[in-house]
Amino acid sequence: MAEVPQKCNLSAGQSIGNRYMVDKLLGEGSFGLVYKVHDNSGNPYAFKLLKLWEIPPDVRQSLTARFKMEFETGQIPSDYLVHSVDYGMMLGNPFIVMEFCDGGDVMTYSQNHNLNLSKFACHVLYGLNALHKEGKVHRDLKPENVLVKPDGKFLLTDFGISGDRNKHLTEVNFLGKPLQVFGTYAYMPPEQVKPVKHAPIVLPTTDIFSFGVMIYQLLTGAMPFGKLETQGDLVPYIKNGRNGNWDRQLLLNSEKGRLWETLIEGCLQPDYKNRIQTTTQVLDYVPEKDFSFSENKPPAIEKSFCSSVKNGLKLKIMQGEEYGKEYLLTDLKNSYGQIIRMGRKDETVFNEIEIQEKQSSYVSRMHCCFEFYTNTGEWVIRDGQWRNDCKRASRTRERYPCGSCPSPCNGMKQWYWKNSLNGTYLNSQEVSQYGMIITPGDIISIGDTKIRVEGY
Repeated sequence: MAEVPQKCNLSAGQSIGNRYMVDKLLGEGSFGLVYKVHDNSGNPYAFKLLKLWEIPPDVRQSLTARFKMEFETGQIPSDYLVHSVDYGMMLGNPFIVMEFCDGGDVMTYSQNHNLNLSKFACHVLYGLNALHKEGKVHRDLKPENVLVKPDGKFLLTDFGISGDRNKHLTEVNFLGKPLQVFGTYAYMPPEQVKPVKHAPIVLPTTDIFSFGVMIYQLLTGAMPFGKLETQGDLVPYIKNGRNGNWDRQLLLNSEKGRLWETLIEGCLQPDYKNRIQTTTQVLDYVPEKDFSFSENKPPAIEKSFCSSVKNGLKLKIMQGEEYGKEYLLTDLKNSYGQIIRMGRKDETVFNEIEIQEKQSSYVSRMHCCFEFYTNTGEWVIRDGQWRNDCKRASRTRERYPCGSCPSPCNGMKQWYWKNSLNGTYLNSQEVSQYGMIITPGDIISIGDTKIRVEGY
């Protein structure tokens, strides 16, 4: 039985498990508290505590899972992500210990320093590249989530709760800062604000749109789609974003606006399919860049992850409610045959791969399928599945279960192909029913779940 969370009152000078000592409170909000602490050697850290004692019991498990995923995301090897260094429990409440960035966020930094925007842009894109190649999307990119280290590096932070699309958009972030509605909508792409389908797929292009908004803001001191000062400003701001109506003249009037116009134009495309698709492509448009900002330009996301294929391919959930779960396609093929179906876990249908979605229903019950081609040894992913209105046929692997079926339809119900409600994406490209070949390093996106293809 899980320990019942108790209230934690931390004060300056208090010891935490003989490993850390509290220096001061940095912030408090709806979900938790963040303290500055130091270890026994005097090294400073940020200590992030989830206030489970104030959270309703029915959502504690899912919130803790997302908190743990944030910790693990912070362990992705990159010089441009705030690193997680420790995870533990305190009186039934989980905590994360992270590296401490005493330069504040980029807005605070830019008020006191001459910001090298090209350097800033490259560092943010390097951080996003590291996330995207691991099958993760930040989903809450904005200036307050870019911190500055003493050596001048810009690091992305806040990979978990505040960026979760399942929370209400009017909810405060982890620290409960007062941006609330505006802090979310100001940087959000149109497909997330007002879905054109049942629900949008979260793709790297989500972060690329937010990146464009942030660069525009740093160049002009204003938001691209109009002012956002009152509740009444929200509707026209969203409408302008949806129509691609951003203030180009204000950008061109800024000191270096013309240099950044092409990049911003490509990032702020309202249709994500017309937007710049990857961070490495965005990087090509950054003006006045100097790759001494980093050791190397990051490789293209699509080719960034390699793993040897000895037995076959596997699917690993990198973002979603079943984070870390793996499915071995070759083993599934040996057990079930050359076609492996994937969909939301639901008792009314049968899928060889069942995706758990308790908090949402963005994955269709019969979402997509994988087919193995014996002659080439390749796997192909297709959006949708063969369907039949017969409920018995949906719940079994049998293609024609009519022989033992007592239903009076006499097998007259026809099979037909139906695509998923929200689409299937491979490396940000939409997959059709005709399919695309998958290889190690590919990222599959369905609903809120992102999956990486690996060899094993």
